[in-house]
Amino acid sequence: MSTLIESLLEAIARDTEMSPQRRELLRELLTRVVAVADLEADTKDLRVAVTAIDELLGAFVLFDKWRDRPKLTVFGSARTSPDDPLYAMAQELSHSMTERGWVTITGAGPGIMEASAKGAGKENTLGVNIELPFEQMANEFIDVDTNLVTMKYFFTRKVALTRPSMAFVVLPGGFGTMDELFEVITLMHTGKTTPAPIVLLDTPDGTYWNKWMTFVEEGIVADNYIGREDTCLVRQTTSVIESIEEVERFYSNFQSFAIEGDRASILLRHTPTTEQVRGLALIVPKFGEERGFLLEDDHTLSFSFDGRNYVNLRLVIDEVNQWTN
Repeated sequence: MSTLIESLLEAIARDTEMSPQRRELLRELLTRVVAVADLEADTKDLRVAVTAIDELLGAFVLFDKWRDRPKLTVFGSARTSPDDPLYAMAQELSHSMTERGWVTITGAGPGIMEASAKGAGKENTLGVNIELPFEQMANEFIDVDTNLVTMKYFFTRKVALTRPSMAFVVLPGGFGTMDELFEVITLMHTGKTTPAPIVLLDTPDGTYWNKWMTFVEEGIVADNYIGREDTCLVRQTTSVIESIEEVERFYSNFQSFAIEGDRASILLRHTPTTEQVRGLALIVPKFGEERGFLLEDDHTLSFSFDGRNYVNLRLVIDEVNQWTN
């Protein structure tokens, strides 16, 4: 089988330029494809795997064309009507973010998804639709020919909605919205995605997120299923401008995060003072162990990192973003 795989790679390489890394990824993929012949898995299960790969690749190809633009994912109810204040807020949010150079990613359906697409415009909206027996068709504000992918499975759809995004704004919604919100929080909490702001947006007189936070604090934090500090991963807002400010604040100094061995690094926009760097050890003592916080160059801050505590990482990000004030 290995000879067959190598011959396939050679044939592909004759028509397609490949880096060593891409060639190795293709080798791994082909190895798994060939291994399917020896599996006793049900055909229906194999079809799930094939469909999932096809859906993910389709989404990645779509998003790759937009890799140079920052992306905002907006979640919310498909049942929100155009006369609801939340609809207007979602529309205004995406419109304002488009003016700032951002692309909006939505679920492509009605309600909040429609409002977001309407606000951003067809040229700045990417839709990730889901096949459902009762709903939903892509809304009229999505360019279905160039800016839409449709998924059969919710799990592939959530990957597509979350992986390319640099910020998430969540408006009130039902089971689907909660599923998406908790997915994003879990990804942030476990370090399975790049650090990003999660904003919970409601009207000034709305009670949705207050009730949700009460459940989190009294039903989850109080019973020690998570720590109180874990709630720092989300921020509540009651206006569009406040939501935008929260997103912009997150990137006011922080640019990116990377891990190498037992050290992590944050790329900053502004050079910190020695006192600011030393002060981080008081905020997050765990990251200050061994060699502690070090300024590797004018814009790169490194620190000890065990690959686990992403809540403390958020505390560091919040602190460095205050250094621009």
